[in-house]
Amino acid sequence: MGRLRAMTIKEFWAILRDPRARMVLFVPPLLQLFVFGMAATLEVKNFDVGLLDRSGGRAAVEFASQLAGSPNVGSVVPLRSEAALRDAIDNRKVIAAIVLDSDFDAKVARGETATAGVVLDGRRSNAAQIVGGYLQRIAEATGAVLRPTTTSSTGGSIIRNWFNPNLDYLWFTLPSLIVMIGAVSGISVTAQSVARERELGTFDQLMVSPLRVHEILIGKMAPPVAVGLINGTVYLVVAQLVFGVPFTGSVLLFYLSLFVFLLALIGVGMAISAASQTQQQAFLGAFLITVPLILLSGYASPIDNMPGWLQVVSLADPSRWFLEIVDGLFLKAMPAADVLPRIYPLLIIAAVTLSLGAWLFRARME
Repeated sequence: MGRLRAMTIKEFWAILRDPRARMVLFVPPLLQLFVFGMAATLEVKNFDVGLLDRSGGRAAVEFASQLAGSPNVGSVVPLRSEAALRDAIDNRKVIAAIVLDSDFDAKVARGETATAGVVLDGRRSNAAQIVGGYLQRIAEATGAVLRPTTTSSTGGSIIRNWFNPNLDYLWFTLPSLIVMIGAVSGISVTAQSVARERELGTFDQLMVSPLRVHEILIGKMAPPVAVGLINGTVYLVVAQLVFGVPFTGSVLLFYLSLFVFLLALIGVGMAISAASQTQQQAFLGAFLITVPLILLSGYASPIDNMPGWLQVVSLADPSRWFLEIVDGLFLKAMPAADVLPRIYPLLIIAAVTLSLGAWLFRARME
């Protein structure tokens, strides 16, 4: 225990005595949380919409007023012809253009379904799909205002969004960023450990010291675990107090899953560090690993949309399991019966990665 305590203190001092290292460990992850939380938005706001009104009646004017009054629409650009519509889309003046036919008012007056044509800029496919959804909701709201009797007689429909009633993108983005930033920082901090020892010339001193391999590894694992737990606590507090994302689950389960997740990442980082000769190689190795981890986690695209063989590969991604846990704990109070089956794969991944890191480290010492 004395050797282990000395090794742990030595690793903490190696990080904390350098002011720049302290800044790198805590400031960038917090800045990334703020920047990505504000910039990585799935919303489309202040977009311009073209309107080609061939009807000109009261219903068309009401539709245009509803469109202009939407908080997401920047401005409504009047269009006089199809050529003007084509020019507005081609030159990116608008992302969408709506066409109201000449019989629009007549159909509304008769209580019939009045349709509006929509042209979307397919060059911005993701934004165009979101804008199309906004315009569809505006059209439905306008129909409810203009034809209340018809709407009530058909019964209408009620859409309820479970766990995120207002479809606030931050409620999805912030918990996911905890996983993504934690993965990047956890692997990068650990990956520099052994490589830094080699560059400073202290690795040979470790080899001839009375320390055993497992004592060296545990000592080098302690600082990344501590940093990860501190950053995870900061993220948990900031997400609720600053961004208003609710945390409805168990704090104990959050820290338990975070601890196991960090162990899995540290094993990956230790393997990279043991296989690298310089800190530059360790940095490149960490970058090579973290990008697939993020892409296969289900954050960028649903895992169900991936090819079958990639879905199998994603089972070995610790970010995938921790992302499911964090989303569940934040938004739907995931119980222990659902969290523990996702912690077991993390334990298996941690055992494999830590064993691989220990084997590579031992091979380097021999």
